[in-house]
Amino acid sequence: MNRLLIIGPPGAGKGTQAAKISEELSIPAISTGDIFRANIKEETELGREAKQYMDAGNLVPDSVTNRMVRDRLAQDDASRGFLLDGYPRNTAQVEELDSILNELGQKIDGVLLLTADNEELVQRLLGRAKDQGRSDDTEEVIRHRLEVYAQETEPIVGLYEARGIVTRVDGLGSIDEVSQRLLAAIR
Repeated sequence: MNRLLIIGPPGAGKGTQAAKISEELSIPAISTGDIFRANIKEETELGREAKQYMDAGNLVPDSVTNRMVRDRLAQDDASRGFLLDGYPRNTAQVEELDSILNELGQKIDGVLLLTADNEELVQRLLGRAKDQGRSDDTEEVIRHRLEVYAQETEPIVGLYEARGIVTRVDGLGSIDEVSQRLLAAIR
């Protein structure tokens, strides 16, 4: 069974790789960003709640995010496996995910950790910001996002390493090179 998480710093290519792995393994790639957008578009109760936080420039609280993830993982297409991207982001969300999966009689099979040098990531994200005209992605903002990742998300890697389910994969190189490394790690 393929119940996987993909974790890595901003700019490591998680979204791009999640789409490729999802296609290769015929499992849904589930991104919290996509879940938020879908709930907002469908104007669900959770979507309206999330939108209030996002419109104010705040992070959506764990309570709302957890409920959205719970709903999404209960859908039929996720029963045969999934690749979660962007969740869990902190240790409290790890506990919540364990609880959700426990209720479904499931567990995480593996964690794919994309690794990359911070300076490489800063340059990659600055390039992407320039290509996409994202003036809000300044070097200062990018470095702050990397710090937030180090403080909030890196500690969850230790929790999963203690379970012996983390595979570190070099996130630098072409998209295809990284995809091949990830698929080799899964198999």
